[in-house]
Amino acid sequence: MTPWEPRAPLERLRFVASLRAVIRAWMSAENVLEVTTPVLSRAAPADLHLDAFRTAPLPSTPTDDGPSTDRSRWLQTSPEYPMKRLLAAHGVDIHQIAPVFRAGERGARHNPEFTMLEWYRIGMDHNALMDDVAALFETLWRRFDRPWHSPERHGVHDLVNEVLGAGAAATDRGPFLDVVQVRAHFLAEGRSWPASIGDDADAALDLLLDEFVLPRLPRDRLTFLHGWPPSQAALARLGKDAAGRDVAERFEVYRGALEIGNGYHELADADEQRARFEQELARRRAGGRETPPLDEGLLGALAAGLPDCAGVAVGLDRLAMALADVTHIDEFIAFPFERA
Repeated sequence: MTPWEPRAPLERLRFVASLRAVIRAWMSAENVLEVTTPVLSRAAPADLHLDAFRTAPLPSTPTDDGPSTDRSRWLQTSPEYPMKRLLAAHGVDIHQIAPVFRAGERGARHNPEFTMLEWYRIGMDHNALMDDVAALFETLWRRFDRPWHSPERHGVHDLVNEVLGAGAAATDRGPFLDVVQVRAHFLAEGRSWPASIGDDADAALDLLLDEFVLPRLPRDRLTFLHGWPPSQAALARLGKDAAGRDVAERFEVYRGALEIGNGYHELADADEQRARFEQELARRRAGGRETPPLDEGLLGALAAGLPDCAGVAVGLDRLAMALADVTHIDEFIAFPFERA
């Protein structure tokens, strides 16, 4: 028999309610408009590492948009795509606190349904957005009587060089690092090396960071990791870092090894975005993965003109974990997956 009681205790639910209230007050003071966008969409992300839940087809009915051959829908993994359509239409700062869904993710830091805080700033790049994120988080830490220390910022190139030795990180748009070198480092350190990585430089980088970088990040402050390889740009622009190296203009923010958020200087080129989506779909096909339809609404908005902006997605439940210094996401979800 499935337990009927909520998993999260009342004090945790009150904590999350207060967290939402402080965030909304900060956004209001910053003139960042709160919006609501659909949870169900006719499209889903092409990202190789994200799987969306698909609904059963709905009965066919006439719509203002004309007939549709596919009446199924996808639960959003992020409100990003429709929020960008709003940005293209209205060109003002916006935010949203929304339920999101990701198939196949369950554990101490994952629940298939969770809450995301996402916001966009017109005229900001990823560097300015890191300051914006830090400003909100400082407000939260101080409001909840937590000690606040200035965040650290580290370029991923520099972290790779610290672990593998100077010059290990590539400086062009080719592979960000040498997978053979990473594998040799793992074996020298007595760590196991998954054969499934093969020659995938991105997978090798992620594992290198997971094993040798994230566990060393400070737990008493935030850390921004920026300057990611161009191959991990996703929906971010490409640019140069301070040393003139090719990078994706995006960042991830951590508290200790806990990833809290992911931010982009948003790509506004519809043709480039379509090419990236098609490349990801090809990778999904090659791996026997489901290939959702592209979001033509997003691509149309980019073609119409997305203003220069930066956006960030923050896991609200993980943010609560960081603020309350707890280790399991279920502490802040009334009815997690097994009790839903």
